Amino acid sequence: MIRMNNELKKALEILEQEKDISRDKVLEAIKDSILSSDPKKAKVFRSTENIRIEIDRDECEFHAFAKKYVLDEGEEVRDDEVEITLEEARAINPDLKPDDEIEIELDFKEISRIATQNAKSRITQILREEERSNILHQFKECEHKVITGTIQRRIGRGWNINLGKTDAILPEKETVKDERYKPGNRIKVFVLEVQDTPKGAKIIVSRTHPDLVRGLFEEEVTEIKDGTVEIMAIARETNPSSEARGEDGKHEASRRTKMAVMSHNPNVDPVGACVGVNGSRVNVVVSELYGEKIDIINWSDNSADLIQNALSPAKIVDVFAVDATRVAKVVVPDSQLSLAIGKGGQNARLAAKLTNFKIDIKSETQAQDAFGFHKEDYELDENGYAKYDENGNPLYDENGNPLYDMNGNPLYDENGNPLYDAEGNPLYDENGNPLYDENGNPLYDADGNPLYDAEGNPLYDAEGNPLYDAEGNPLYDENGNPLYDENGNPIGANASGEEA
Repeated sequence: MIRMNNELKKALEILEQEKDISRDKVLEAIKDSILSSDPKKAKVFRSTENIRIEIDRDECEFHAFAKKYVLDEGEEVRDDEVEITLEEARAINPDLKPDDEIEIELDFKEISRIATQNAKSRITQILREEERSNILHQFKECEHKVITGTIQRRIGRGWNINLGKTDAILPEKETVKDERYKPGNRIKVFVLEVQDTPKGAKIIVSRTHPDLVRGLFEEEVTEIKDGTVEIMAIARETNPSSEARGEDGKHEASRRTKMAVMSHNPNVDPVGACVGVNGSRVNVVVSELYGEKIDIINWSDNSADLIQNALSPAKIVDVFAVDATRVAKVVVPDSQLSLAIGKGGQNARLAAKLTNFKIDIKSETQAQDAFGFHKEDYELDENGYAKYDENGNPLYDENGNPLYDMNGNPLYDENGNPLYDAEGNPLYDENGNPLYDENGNPLYDADGNPLYDAEGNPLYDAEGNPLYDAEGNPLYDENGNPLYDENGNPIGANASGEEA
């Protein structure tokens, strides 16, 4: 028997409480180390066929038993690891007979020191493996969520972020250029991905992802956390390009976010809930984002209203939104044009991202002679849908059938001929060549090879066999008789090629 001391018991309790590593797993590891601990008995202990280990998990005691075969009377023991004399066996159990089996408890005095060393090594290995597995599981649950870390050091052009039990990588492309990261400062990050690698969990985090803003508001706003207020859409621009400059070419657009929210309780103002008393809630988020500007607007299922809200703080005269093409024309007062477009076009870009509309903004003066910027340019059908696109082209035919698909692609050519069949398959290739004849028969096979020549003659018979060779010579006569045999020789010719 091996009896582990109280220190092991305490250590196992700590492992269970702090490392979340089960006592049974460690005890099983010690058991495995015992089975391979004694070099003298390696042959036995490496085989589990004749060794059985019992574990008392409460007292941390181990008992080992070896299974031995009872020899015939007078027969001598040749291998005391697996054999026992009949006299010795009957001293333990008088009912035993030759060829019976008996388990003998082993004496651990000779191997306890080696077993302890092996156990320590195995426990260390188990600790590493379990801690790695626990870290991976823990942070897998944090994937696509916001967590807090401590800025550690530079890694190339990115940063190492300490998360307590492990580190994360903040790549350069996920950093905000004008944020100043200082080692030792705590920082909120969005977990992009958690990868399982041979070296452990590899955690990639971001400071630019729009859902970082979502997560920060979820932490700060109780109404979002309990579902009363819902974030419907977020558009974020953290690293405006060098092209996003004002008309003077000097003033680059700043970091900015637009967020649309709605309330599921008519008595709760969603924008007010996110802003907080005297801006207390939004200011916490702005501070965490190092001063990033945040516009919070009301969500609307009406596209025109949503676009108008998204272009705030600019005042809007009219919005003409065509849901079928996801295109909107917006008219603003002359004095509001620059504000609506924003520095470097940022306000318009963010509004377009937030609403998923292509937005064309003109001042009242510019809109006077432009199509699509007047109410009379839009004739609505009985369901309230626009009949014309932004260029004045009809979206439906006289029977009310759509002329364009959901992606804005035309369903008919300039002559009114359909470009697709009833099942949505194209009737013409990318060069405008027909794929079917007037009877609906395909002009090409599945690989795109023509089935007819330039004069409309078939190149294959009904069974798909070619009617001409590679050089265009016919393989059959006018009556359908083959001109060549299976070896390619002309039928009716002798070996020399002369007529017989």
